[in-house]
Amino acid sequence: MKKILVIDDEPGLREMVNAVLTRRGYAVIEAPDGREGVELARQQHPDLILCDINMQHMNGYLTLAALRDDPATAAIPFILMTGYADPAGMRHGMELGADDYLPKPFTPEQLHAAVEARLRKAQQIREAAERKLADLRDSISLALPHELRTPLNGILAYAELLATDAESLQPEEVAEMGQVILESGRRLTRLVENFLIYAQLELLSADSDRMAALRQKQTPHAREVVEARAREVAAQAGRPADLQLRLQPVTVPMAEEYLARMVEELAGNAFKFSPAGTPVEVELGRDATGIRLRVRDHGCGMTPEQLSRMGAYVQFNRKVREQQGLGLGLTICRRLAEVHGGGLSLDSRPERGTVVTVLWPESGPSGAAG
Repeated sequence: MKKILVIDDEPGLREMVNAVLTRRGYAVIEAPDGREGVELARQQHPDLILCDINMQHMNGYLTLAALRDDPATAAIPFILMTGYADPAGMRHGMELGADDYLPKPFTPEQLHAAVEARLRKAQQIREAAERKLADLRDSISLALPHELRTPLNGILAYAELLATDAESLQPEEVAEMGQVILESGRRLTRLVENFLIYAQLELLSADSDRMAALRQKQTPHAREVVEARAREVAAQAGRPADLQLRLQPVTVPMAEEYLARMVEELAGNAFKFSPAGTPVEVELGRDATGIRLRVRDHGCGMTPEQLSRMGAYVQFNRKVREQQGLGLGLTICRRLAEVHGGGLSLDSRPERGTVVTVLWPESGPSGAAG
């Protein structure tokens, strides 16, 4: 049974609302003013709140603000009731987080329709959040054990062979095992670094001083940084001939280590999800909108639905094709662009490839110029 809190200083109106909603199968609790309403909301956690605007001591706006400031009650759907639904008041209520307005006087049918609409919307939001949580849980449960165990297994297995059977191994076998250990170690290192960077970016977002300091960083020799890291990634993928570079000398408003990480992630994905022999294009330059880094591949691409679900730990078609990484790469690049005053966009089509574009506006926080 859904629980509804009615906050109004008119006993007659509370009684009418209670009677209408009780007949419809709801449990109704009442408060005669905003102060008591806030306390009841914190104690009872209702599914919906109906609140009058004009009340003594604590009006509807103050009540709404207090509830939205409390994490325990911030998400409760909230309908303001008023006999003076002027545009300015409605706009103020919406800015504070009201979900709807119910002008007085209202009929039982109008009351029930407003309540049903808000509860239905809240249910849809909860279901969407639960689906995202389930997807996240599935992605982590599929990806994390695989991503940690695969490189570790390679390292441990070959290290054990080298430790126990070194005398019987040929030099070329030792070299091959060493190469596997090296590649597995790099993969594990990249995984750990991605976790650390992602956590660091999330913490930075809550620290304005550190965020401001970060935004002052620049890479004046960005062309050299991008070229060096892109060539390194191409060589590790065994596809140096597929790399195509179009780089201009510009200053990127981002620390060199983060720019290098961004190129590594974007170019790495481009090589990973495109067939050998197809070009991977890396561009860096300036146009009328700002400084632009673009990476294009001609690989498997993504569907619109997959693009809409892009986020940390989310991967697609892991059961169909082998993938490395936890889906953190694009999320890290997006967050890096955002905290430096820019943005990241994707244009992808299944079996036709993906274009990832990072843009730093010229008027960004660092005011960098090339």
